[in-house]
Amino acid sequence: MTAWLAILIPLLVMVFALGMERLETRLRSGTVREDEVEDFLERARPDEVKALFRQGIGGALQMFRLRNLGKRGGPRRTKERA
Repeated sequence: MTAWLAILIPLLVMVFALGMERLETRLRSGTVREDEVEDFLERARPDEVKALFRQGIGGALQMFRLRNLGKRGGPRRTKERA
């Protein structure tokens, strides 16, 4: 009986550790960097702040990134004069 426990407990600990590592990897990919949050809080527009309360930080940062992408030289649409 003691021999089974000596084998079983380390195996259970290793399986638990591997499961927690996979969970940590998934959580790490969904996190937001601190500098992104600071930049958002400094330069956010009112509609982006509303999105922060409605959708959470992920949706608000997505709106913020899209707006900043347009400012950094993305393709702009101009009206053609007739």
